[in-house]
Amino acid sequence: MNVDKTGSRVQQMFGEIAPRYDFMNHFLSGGVDYYWRWRTVRKVAPAGEAPILDVCTGTGDLAISYLKRTGGKTQVIGADFTHDMLKLALKKNNSEALNFLEADTQQLPFADNQFQIVSVSFGLRNVSDTRQGLKEMIRVCQPGGQVAVLEFSMPTNPLLRAGYQFYFRHILPKMGQLLARNRQSAYNYLPESVSEFPYGKELADLMDECGLQRTRWYPLTFGIATLYVGTKPELSNEGENSVSE
Repeated sequence: MNVDKTGSRVQQMFGEIAPRYDFMNHFLSGGVDYYWRWRTVRKVAPAGEAPILDVCTGTGDLAISYLKRTGGKTQVIGADFTHDMLKLALKKNNSEALNFLEADTQQLPFADNQFQIVSVSFGLRNVSDTRQGLKEMIRVCQPGGQVAVLEFSMPTNPLLRAGYQFYFRHILPKMGQLLARNRQSAYNYLPESVSEFPYGKELADLMDECGLQRTRWYPLTFGIATLYVGTKPELSNEGENSVSE
């Protein structure tokens, strides 16, 4: 059964859980989400003065991480189509170098070739058309720039995988619904959306098919999450690597 990822459903669902969203992310991940963002802004490091875009930014944590990484010297934009999430992101922002705007990742309101980095963390799987979302991210990225996708994945170790799936399917949804009640069952949606979404080589290949090159993937925390990094081509080049961390 396909997960319902229509725009209206996703907007309503995340709008309902927005007030508890940050707490739930940190609590249900055991705080390891801080490390994942820390790793992302170092692996996909800013260089130069061109701006950075974080799509599906939610309450802005990755955008803020990039702002801190640049010391506030580089313009960072966080875009999301859920208004209630952006209201919380705006409350965290005390820098003129960081801006948030309401926008659909499938129709970004930017000209081509604008950003040195275009990132997304735990949001690409919520975009109804994954290919269109990736193509838009690539379109607004500068030639030679990087597209970074941080997303949940499945551990390859059989024992870890079994334990992770049990937690993800049976414990996390109950805890999430108990602490962040909403009509759209967001914490049932989470494991369902992750189980249907490609990961590892499959997602890296999709990113390359959409216009990137040399997309690599870096499993994090035993493969619970994975960071994918692709480069927008300047010259035709092929190749891919998987690097475990």
